[in-house]
Amino acid sequence: ATSRRFYRAREAPVPPVAGLVYIPAGKFTMGSPESEAERRSDETQHQVTLTRAFWMGRYEVTQGEFLDVIGRNPSAFRDGVGTDSNTLGGNGGVVTNELRHPVENVSWGEAMNYCRFLTRRELAASRIPAGWRYRLPTEAEWEYACRGGTTEAFHYGPVLVHAVANFDARTDYDSSLGTIATTNAPLGLTSMVGSYSANAFGLFDMHGNVWEWCSDWSGTYPSGPATDPLGPNTGRLRVIRGGSWLDQGRYCRSAFRHSYSDYRDWKIGFRVVLALDQ
Repeated sequence: ATSRRFYRAREAPVPPVAGLVYIPAGKFTMGSPESEAERRSDETQHQVTLTRAFWMGRYEVTQGEFLDVIGRNPSAFRDGVGTDSNTLGGNGGVVTNELRHPVENVSWGEAMNYCRFLTRRELAASRIPAGWRYRLPTEAEWEYACRGGTTEAFHYGPVLVHAVANFDARTDYDSSLGTIATTNAPLGLTSMVGSYSANAFGLFDMHGNVWEWCSDWSGTYPSGPATDPLGPNTGRLRVIRGGSWLDQGRYCRSAFRHSYSDYRDWKIGFRVVLALDQ
């Protein structure tokens, strides 16, 4: 008899690294339905398949982490800095425990540099396996991770209110009604990472707190299904996702797309991904 060999396809082994959450490969619908109030035309729904699992930061990169890797802290919201009263008149008081607040005032290039330095350090210390590296998430990876298997405007559901995220709480958002004026006072500054509930993957602050850089150039979505999309090859602006402490709830939706020049801004931070270097 002729012998046969059977091979089982397996994902590469994944390193158990503190502070990271495992995100399995999968399929999802990227973008928003036309029924979602105040959606934008560039949020066209399409099917996306992510063929490779990855690890993602449970929290946005903190000031303490950035300081530890890069040796400086560029953030505007440092200990003793108060509410941005010129813009919001919020009730957040002053920053305490700055090292647990998300780093902001970092450009896309500085976020990428952080990932490179962190990769070099962790490989040298044998804390991650050879062939793995830290990087920014792609836009598709970010939305897939943010949704955590959900299909509504937020991983919380169809509504965003001030009790569940750090955004401009003078307006709530309902996906069937749109923006709703409230009498709530916003914090007017960043909050410590992990101050609100996580999504189903165990990720915190995917809605609000600070915008998060993605690796992609800003551009239009594919016209049909896509597999492991990386965005356009060239561009002028980079993608940011998730909204911030300064933005209304509609900008914090899972599908909302925003882009920004490679500049620093006290509304923008980032979150890392650890993945095989493909």
